[in-house]
Amino acid sequence: MAREPRLTVHPPEAWAVGLPSVASAMTYALDGLGPGRALTLLSKVNQKDGFDCMSCAWPDPGHRHKVEFCENGARAVTWEASPATVPTTFWAEHSLTDLLDRSEYWLGQQGRLVEPVHKPAGSDHYVPISWVDAFRLIAQKLRGLDSPDQAAFYTSGRTANETAFVYQLFVRAFGTNNLPDCSNMCHESTGTAMLATVGVGKSTIAYEDFAQADLIIVMGQNPGTNHPRMLTALEDAKRHGASIVSVNPLPEAGLRRYKNPQTVRGVVGRGTDLADQFLQIRSGGDMALLQWVSRRVLEAEDRAPGTVLDHAFLAEHTLGLDALRAHLATLDEREVVTATGLTVAEMDRLAERYLAADRVIITWAMGLTQHRKGVDTIKEIINLLLLRGNIGKPGAGASPIRGHSNVQGDRTMGIWERMPDSFLDALGAEFSFAPPRRHGLDSVQSIEAMRRGDVKVWFALGGNLVAAISDTAAAEAAMRGTDLTVQVSTKLNRSHVVTGAEALILPTLGRTDVDLQETGPQFVSVEDSVCAVHASHGPLPPVSDLLLSEISIITRLARAVLGDDGPVDWAGFERDYDTVRDAISRVVPGFADFNEQVRRPGGFVLPNGPRDSRTFPTATGKAMLTVNHLIPVECPPGRLILQTIRSHDQFNTTMYSLNDRYRGIRGGRDVVFVNPEDLADLGLADGDRVDIHSEWPDEAERRLLDYRVVAYPTSRGCAAAYFPEANVLIPLASTALGSNTPVSKAIVVRLEKRATDG
Repeated sequence: MAREPRLTVHPPEAWAVGLPSVASAMTYALDGLGPGRALTLLSKVNQKDGFDCMSCAWPDPGHRHKVEFCENGARAVTWEASPATVPTTFWAEHSLTDLLDRSEYWLGQQGRLVEPVHKPAGSDHYVPISWVDAFRLIAQKLRGLDSPDQAAFYTSGRTANETAFVYQLFVRAFGTNNLPDCSNMCHESTGTAMLATVGVGKSTIAYEDFAQADLIIVMGQNPGTNHPRMLTALEDAKRHGASIVSVNPLPEAGLRRYKNPQTVRGVVGRGTDLADQFLQIRSGGDMALLQWVSRRVLEAEDRAPGTVLDHAFLAEHTLGLDALRAHLATLDEREVVTATGLTVAEMDRLAERYLAADRVIITWAMGLTQHRKGVDTIKEIINLLLLRGNIGKPGAGASPIRGHSNVQGDRTMGIWERMPDSFLDALGAEFSFAPPRRHGLDSVQSIEAMRRGDVKVWFALGGNLVAAISDTAAAEAAMRGTDLTVQVSTKLNRSHVVTGAEALILPTLGRTDVDLQETGPQFVSVEDSVCAVHASHGPLPPVSDLLLSEISIITRLARAVLGDDGPVDWAGFERDYDTVRDAISRVVPGFADFNEQVRRPGGFVLPNGPRDSRTFPTATGKAMLTVNHLIPVECPPGRLILQTIRSHDQFNTTMYSLNDRYRGIRGGRDVVFVNPEDLADLGLADGDRVDIHSEWPDEAERRLLDYRVVAYPTSRGCAAAYFPEANVLIPLASTALGSNTPVSKAIVVRLEKRATDG
């Protein structure tokens, strides 16, 4: 095995993208695919007649450039479409014991999976198995359970709409709502908060609104790495006169200065300075900041009655203003300053910007959702927007940015353990069966159920839950306690080597592959972060004739488990995906004439009451201003608040390299970023090796051993380390109130310096 590169640390970058990004993307694509394959793929990424990039859910503009992808999109496409394959000899050469010692990066570099493999009980090796035998084995295990609730069926956000719909139909026809998914670990707090306040758990803006905004507040996200095409939308907004504010514990290069490689100023010029104000907030302080700004808005109204709040909007469309006003009047200034780590002047400057703007967008990601009070933080975003009518008008609204390409569409299609009765009623009527009504398990609850022995079969349609979820040791122990684990995947990851007594890996087509079925080539669809639905056509011949599409895998499994004489024509779904879309059109609101609408260039946009007509499908029929009690993150002396982050060359748990260019890291991931002043207080120095211990009131030992300290300009009292390695530090019981999302952005840790040799 080739030796991994040596870790080196350099100063962080002050700007993002530009020619280095182009060179990096093209080098990676050409080296991984070759010129012909690379040209075929990259010319089709995010095009109206092409395929949807799997690297994020950023929406596509109406006018597409010929190059409509980012550096990380090129890497994601290259990683999936690699012509390298895992040979049959691999399984005999590598035991599970051996693979357990391999890094996530190494596993992903082995090539595409091309044949089903089975790990028998008591064996330390996978061996090839036929598709027929694989489906028979799963069916025997599922039919042998005492209850359908002893199985859980996970979903990754890369799964397309059609696949997600067929998958949830099979699971509910089998008899359970155990449908955990990756959204449980990222934007569940968003959906919980927005459903309660505006009745729709999705963005209330369209793509075009960015260019019409007066102010855009970017909170808890790093678009330069996680969705770089957003930088172009922010640049357009700046050119149209918008102010941009960045709220984040870490300075992010992409929000400082953007060099758009498709413009002259981005290639030979300075580029565009994006953020007009950077609020370097203490991790977990966003809720306090939002309450502060809302209070300043109410105080401005008191000074000039009738001139600040949107009284007509509030009177017609909202409830709860008086209670909110009374609550914010008691806000403790010292508590807010402590919680945020900001000065009064900094927070007041943001309030002044908000008061001066007629149209405001607040956009956020996991930096807000993965906190104990993540749900209430999102509710405070809605409060602030509602006060001045910044929902349901051009250039204004709430804009959660999803990280996985179709995680939002999966939820729309029914991938949720708690789908409403209206959806289940429509599903049951369409397919003449009674869907189960008992709520199922989310991702954290599934791990807990496996630990208790209540879940015996784990089936994962994509993803890498063992690596992605909190409390890694607990999650791995839970997975090993099951009778059978099944992973539907394109490439190897950690979840393939941490198995139940028996295990299967089922290889599937990727987003980039041609999907040829009995009626001809098929396409699928996805929903992006602004509720736009469009088609995705894979352009490349599959790397193996043995590969099946995800829909083929699910429908054949359904036939093996449920038989062919039931009310669902599973074989028909596999032959022609139009029949799936016809069923969706009758079950899922907003998808009428689905087959016709999705074939239009660019697709169509789903209806959205708050955005389209200022109608709010809440229990009261009104948007709800809410009272939320501030509970700052407590951090004892000598401790730090650690958050998990992604590197630049990474997508979720997939590593494209061991570099993080914008943060100055090369050749490794075993680093912890700490403010230099905090290092001095702790008696540490840049370059020291430390063990990181998380502190939680139980007896479990959670630690990361032998990490290099990197002096970095993060906010005081805070630290950062890479996901998923740092997930071992997050207790399984540490979850957000109301959403049960792992609290990955507020881990109280202590750093212990390692003894030096000699």
